[in-house]
Amino acid sequence: MDWPLFFSALISATLFPGGSEALLLYRLNEGGAALSLVLIATAGNVLGSLITYAMGRLGNEALHRRWVRISEESVNRAESWFARFGRPALLFAWLPIVGDPLCLVAGLLRCNIGLFLLLVSIGKLARYTLLAWAFL
Repeated sequence: MDWPLFFSALISATLFPGGSEALLLYRLNEGGAALSLVLIATAGNVLGSLITYAMGRLGNEALHRRWVRISEESVNRAESWFARFGRPALLFAWLPIVGDPLCLVAGLLRCNIGLFLLLVSIGKLARYTLLAWAFL
């Protein structure tokens, strides 16, 4: 188990800044098994998104503005994605800037956890798979 990759992916999917893509590419360059590295990064990233979802589900809007410090603009953008695309917008939870707020808004809107995990996992797995495929 590549714990540094797992935790890098987890942290980068929460509201903290970070990026796991560079570490994934580094591990691939070292000769790591692409499938296991992609699955490890995906698992960490999905868990990070689940943490953000839980923050939305368990908290309230005032708490998020005060402690989480997601900008009003990011939350508004995420809400407009939900209004426009519905739950399938969660396929794009991997995107920079809008991805974390999408997960938070999904929690605020009480999105079904099973559907949340399915859509977020598909999107994140596809992103890491395409990244590894392009590198190799």
